[in-house]
Amino acid sequence: MADRKARKVRTGTVVSDARDKTIAVEITERVRHVRYGKTVLRRKRLHAHDEGNEARMGDTVEIMETRPLSRTKRWRVTQIVERAR
Repeated sequence: MADRKARKVRTGTVVSDARDKTIAVEITERVRHVRYGKTVLRRKRLHAHDEGNEARMGDTVEIMETRPLSRTKRWRVTQIVERAR
């Protein structure tokens, strides 16, 4: 039986909800610099599918990797972890 790879799951903040059924999520990770050892913040902005248009700016959401849904969308929202205040 072929063991399928687990899909990537990331948590980030919604930075744009202007488009229909699409949100932009900013993922921030702390990484140690290879040579100098200093902790560096790396930011990546991913586009995710939000079927119900439920996520709003500032919300913390969990997104999961999925098949290509458009030219830029490769992720979908699995849950809203925390609402923006």
